[in-house]
Amino acid sequence: MRIVLIHPNYHSGGAEIAGNWPPAWVAYLAGAAKKAGFPDVHFIDAMTHDLSDEVVREKLEALQPDVVGATAITPSIYKAERVLQIAREACPKAVTVLGGVHATFMYKQVLPEAPWIDCIVRGEGEDIFVNLLKAVKAGEWPEARASIKGLAYMVDGKVLATPAAPTVKDIDGLSPDWSILDWDKYRYIPLGVKVAIPNMARGCPFTCSFCSQWKFWRDYRIRDPKKVVDEIVELKEKHGVGFFILADEEPTINRKKFIQFCNELIDRKVNILWGINTRVTDILRDEDILPLYRKAGLIHVSLGTEAAAQMKLDLFNKETTVAQNKKAIQLLRDAGIVVEAQFIVGLENETAETLEETYRMAQDWKPDLANWSMYTPWPFSDLFRDLGDKVEIFDYEKYNFVTPIMKPDSMDRGELLDRVMNNYRRFYMKKALFSYPWQGSGDRRRYLLGCLKAFLKAGFERKFYDLGKVDYWGPQSRKKVHFDFDTSRKRADDNDVEWQTTHNRQSQKKARETALACGGGKEQMDDLGEAPPPRVEITSNVPRMKI
Repeated sequence: MRIVLIHPNYHSGGAEIAGNWPPAWVAYLAGAAKKAGFPDVHFIDAMTHDLSDEVVREKLEALQPDVVGATAITPSIYKAERVLQIAREACPKAVTVLGGVHATFMYKQVLPEAPWIDCIVRGEGEDIFVNLLKAVKAGEWPEARASIKGLAYMVDGKVLATPAAPTVKDIDGLSPDWSILDWDKYRYIPLGVKVAIPNMARGCPFTCSFCSQWKFWRDYRIRDPKKVVDEIVELKEKHGVGFFILADEEPTINRKKFIQFCNELIDRKVNILWGINTRVTDILRDEDILPLYRKAGLIHVSLGTEAAAQMKLDLFNKETTVAQNKKAIQLLRDAGIVVEAQFIVGLENETAETLEETYRMAQDWKPDLANWSMYTPWPFSDLFRDLGDKVEIFDYEKYNFVTPIMKPDSMDRGELLDRVMNNYRRFYMKKALFSYPWQGSGDRRRYLLGCLKAFLKAGFERKFYDLGKVDYWGPQSRKKVHFDFDTSRKRADDNDVEWQTTHNRQSQKKARETALACGGGKEQMDDLGEAPPPRVEITSNVPRMKI
């Protein structure tokens, strides 16, 4: 039985300016399928190879698979729907399957608008996908779909969903097939090396109002640090990977495990540079062991210092303070680690003054890198629901952190984009002339110059922030930029979105007062042992648990 997995051809001017990122979901699904006795698995990376619909069609017609699977985050959902439509046309008998975070929460909207999709895998895909493959191989599809946990599908125009599948308890037992990826194509521009995105854990013990990760993964489960390093060694020795970024939202949450991970890298002399995203409070907590982080190869830390003033920190459920942000950045710089400050802009109460304040903060805090991301409320997040009519754009393809989804009350979207670009111009002009070429040494200096190269490359190619697509050329063009929103796309009915969740009921009660978010919060996991894994239960009028 032949299986084809496809990564949709979606592009924006965000994280991809640093290079092509290997889609880990493919390795995990391919590994699970092969382990279960399905060796004939193929992968079409339409995104990395920038494949047209016609080329994808030709490849599918040549392969004639029995099952075609694709994934989608919110901005790539339409591309994923289209690629499965092509699969239906090219391979009429193939079972078409969609997974990913957007389809997990929005399947009641996705299935009616893309009826050629046979089913949606909700949540973690390995076990569910294998059970689906077994049913297809046994000739029991589609009759068996009602007995497979974690699926959603349509029957006679009605959306149905089976009960949620259990989460994968033994994540150390997963066997990703990294060989299915064409590693020569996944390169990290700042260092000019192959890049990988392994993970230490799945889920998050905190309940951020604007995030979906804790809902999607349900449990917080962390891997054995030794096995994570085993995987990194394999990626380095077998596939030539020279840099990795941990995919976890906050890999330092479990201090004990993270220290074990660092020590394992040091003791085994892996000698590889890597990066993470983490919380300000974790850096302050670990002030005394930041040199250990750097010795283990950690070169880049991105901190969620998103807001311009305490008012916005509160809005995003932050408990960090401006002073804490500044101190955390200085601590990382003192340890020889490149630090990136993340700022969220584009809320409805954004003004010229608050945008300027983010620039002043960037100058005062002195991060090595700064990133201004447009506020993007995921359509299945609690915050999206709370915003109500303030959200006017439902063209999910633009939910990419570089397109202004929210229109501030005091300025139009063109002015917002222009002022953000003004922050970028000033910040990186100063860094390019007075900082990167002259400060630091060794890996840190090389890394910063490589980041500058990535920015310049994306700028000259007009790919940065999708500037080429919106026709932005500078302040003189801010009145002429066009975001080309598809206004025919409408908001999903609240009854068609998964909202009702409980996630560690005791902490959820507290969260209504001062909920926590990535980059904020003072709660820490027990340093001496494992905290009991929080659980998410999902309820709605469809008989299942929510994922």
